[in-house]
Amino acid sequence: MAAAYCWAQFHHRSDRRRTGWFASLERAFAGLARRHGLAVLAIGLLELGMRLALLPWFPVPLPTVPDEFSFLLAANTFASGRLANPTPAMWIHFESIHITMQPTYMSMYFPAYGLILALGKVLFGNPWFGALLVTALMCAAITWMLQGWLPPAWALLGGLLAVLRIGLFSYWINTFTGGGSVAALGGALVMGAYPRLIRGVRHRDAILLAVGVIILALSRPFEGLLLCLPVALALGYHLFFKKKCPPPRLLLRCASVPLLLLVAAGSWLAWYDLRAFGSALTLPYTLDRAAYATAPYWAWQSPRPEPVYRHKVMRDFYNINEMKEFKKANSPAGFLEKAARGLQFFAGFALLPPLIMIGRVFRDRRVRFPLVCLFVLAGGMVAEAMQISYYLAPFTAIFYLIGLQCMRHLRLWRPDGKRVGSAMVCVIVSVCGVMTALTVWREIRQPGVVMNFSTAASCPGNCPTSLQQGLDRARVLDTLEHLSGPQLAIVRYTAQHEPMNEWVYNAPDIDTSKVVWAREMDAAHNLELMHFYANRKVWLVEPDSLPAAVLPYPITH
Repeated sequence: MAAAYCWAQFHHRSDRRRTGWFASLERAFAGLARRHGLAVLAIGLLELGMRLALLPWFPVPLPTVPDEFSFLLAANTFASGRLANPTPAMWIHFESIHITMQPTYMSMYFPAYGLILALGKVLFGNPWFGALLVTALMCAAITWMLQGWLPPAWALLGGLLAVLRIGLFSYWINTFTGGGSVAALGGALVMGAYPRLIRGVRHRDAILLAVGVIILALSRPFEGLLLCLPVALALGYHLFFKKKCPPPRLLLRCASVPLLLLVAAGSWLAWYDLRAFGSALTLPYTLDRAAYATAPYWAWQSPRPEPVYRHKVMRDFYNINEMKEFKKANSPAGFLEKAARGLQFFAGFALLPPLIMIGRVFRDRRVRFPLVCLFVLAGGMVAEAMQISYYLAPFTAIFYLIGLQCMRHLRLWRPDGKRVGSAMVCVIVSVCGVMTALTVWREIRQPGVVMNFSTAASCPGNCPTSLQQGLDRARVLDTLEHLSGPQLAIVRYTAQHEPMNEWVYNAPDIDTSKVVWAREMDAAHNLELMHFYANRKVWLVEPDSLPAAVLPYPITH
């Protein structure tokens, strides 16, 4: 920031003349921004085009951490036309992190991101293209949302920053973790529809609001509720208690389709819960957390009694790793760390300087309501025991709105009558572009560096993980798939194994899979497993060896 200030002081005269390439670029930028629909489309296409162009250096990711394998299980299940899978006969050998085994075999997560990944697999042959598509929609929706709050040029700039900051190099697009783009899309639709409905009730805005609510309910329902509740209260106040209340007939006509959509989505979620978890009132997460977790979800709750674990790696993950995170999070330092982690993800250091104007933004009536939403979010962060950046995804568009409003105030900053703030804004935007180019150059020079960082960022608690884990498992899987006949891979970990480096994940239909991954247990259970899969070649896989070892399993009768 000090460097930007000095640079601005030195160049304030040239900034005042507003000549050169930056001024020309800004004029062209403003011309596109005034065409609202075209600007939204351009941002979405820019995200698609840039990320596809980077595929030679940032290839389609491999799953690495448990969240990714869980979401991919959901994607493959949905792509096969099923809502859940029957519990396999040898299920105790297949138990794994974030996977529900009873009453059905399915991902523990809410279904929105799995549906998006399934769409990518059905349409393009790979689930990642669903993640790419929804990220492009997210960037476009953020632009549309910002158009409802800011001048067109600033809205377009916000969409561009979302592409550069989230759409190219973040773990939201470079892993299968969390589905942050899905929840961010829902939040942007809700916050974009709100100011438009305040100015005038229209069918399109009401439908987009309902779609945003549905996306949030199917992806991040708690954080979505933190956003939708103040929006609902504010909309109700403006629509029913203001003097210029729209006619009841108009309100009813505009609300009919959104209400039908909400009822249909709620009914589908109840049907999904019934098929996957045995009851229409049993939400995702519930059974898996009850079966395995000791760390509670809410900060005020006490740890649960330790359940009976059949596998050491499951106990290490749930009763040691998660409990350590729970205890660390339930402290003032833990709350500050959660906030800092979110700030680092959404802003990084390049977008931090405008926050010096946050005091002026707090006094700015134009963004008072988004600030209220952020205070509600802060209360939710205190209530949640653990926090990862994609938990905050419904508020992504609000973060960019507040940041851009800070930038607008910064641009008007003129200490000693010099246009220092205007020059600082030019520097900040330029730095974002230069950092994008440098990131690509770094990945070209040292392949895997940026991708490793993105993968590690998807892992809660800064656990030791890297792209190499995914490469090792993929290499072993490829080797076994190219052997003749069906294969059974029995996984043996060392006592010091890192639980986040999990290898036991299977396809939806385990028994018909080319390769079945299973946990090694005691001799009797192992023999039962091998008798059940008597037609398979049995291998011992040791992920903790360097490199990972694959050996014929020593069978004893």
